[in-house]
Amino acid sequence: MLRFGVIGAGVIGGVHARTLARLPGRATLVAVAGAGPDRARALAAEHGCAWYGSARELLARPDIDAVCVCVPSGLHAEIGAAALRAGKHVLVEKPLEVSLEAADRLLAAARSSGRTLGVVLQHRFDPAARFLHDSVRAGALGTPTSAHAEVPWWRSQGYYDSGQWRGTARLDGGGAVMNQGVHTLDLLQWVMGEAVEVSAHTALLAHRGIDVEDTAAAVIRFAGGALATVLATTAAYPGRTARLAVHGDRGSAVLDDDRLAWYHARAAGDAEDPYGAYGAGDQSADLPMVYDDERDPTGLPGASHRAQLADFCEAVEEGRPPAVSGEDARRSLALTLALYASARTGRTVRPAGPGAP
Repeated sequence: MLRFGVIGAGVIGGVHARTLARLPGRATLVAVAGAGPDRARALAAEHGCAWYGSARELLARPDIDAVCVCVPSGLHAEIGAAALRAGKHVLVEKPLEVSLEAADRLLAAARSSGRTLGVVLQHRFDPAARFLHDSVRAGALGTPTSAHAEVPWWRSQGYYDSGQWRGTARLDGGGAVMNQGVHTLDLLQWVMGEAVEVSAHTALLAHRGIDVEDTAAAVIRFAGGALATVLATTAAYPGRTARLAVHGDRGSAVLDDDRLAWYHARAAGDAEDPYGAYGAGDQSADLPMVYDDERDPTGLPGASHRAQLADFCEAVEEGRPPAVSGEDARRSLALTLALYASARTGRTVRPAGPGAP
């Protein structure tokens, strides 16, 4: 059983602590550290563990095997690398970091330490997302031709005002794409393959006093030739569900709110409709999809976080890479940063590969 520390006692730190409590026999929470002593003390009291006012104090404990890094995004490399040097396995919340330079420092620290590094992109563990990924890889939808990723959410001005780091380029790294849309953007690339070009625009339209965008639109070209459009915003009141639609020359699928909302794959030997079905032919009801509706008190789905933490524990025990490695998360970060670079320069940008600035 792995003994964990959670560094960061905010909303996501609480999600990790409660998720660890749902893995009896596999993980146990030993300590919590947070810059805000009241929050750290309260979270530790909730779980009957020790609390510290700094990551350094928590990392000094020899009885902690692994840590969950739940601090602001721009501190992930600093805290994560310190934990790795202290001999801990590390699971970092999304995104990996806010720059590729910082991300590469963290990846280098993991390599030199010999410890496991994972990054929370928990929607890869959703049953519908895994089904879609496997369907595309198996060729069930034929040649992927296009996709649309949409995250039309709402965050109030009070949300951005609630923490000094929120909405800052230094610690948040970005807005609607980096913070909210990153999961859907990650799923898009996971399903469609390597992104090779991005053309984008961003804007700040409904909020004030922040460094980052609340609206972004982009077109992405993938190595296989497929094209995708992306919309991410925190300025779509009152907010709708995230969607990912994927289309191929033998079938199409739509994920909506982490569920398979529409699916059709033309079987070998089936007649091809020359003009299309105009929305008819949904096969999703015939698929054996099983969903877990458990919700964290924050409202976040609990099953996918639990599945990723369980996989991380198994990866440590088995000495294998976790299902979402640091390198996987770097590719998603590179795509996000390429989107921002395109919006900033007005040019089409190629995501930077490993070792590139």
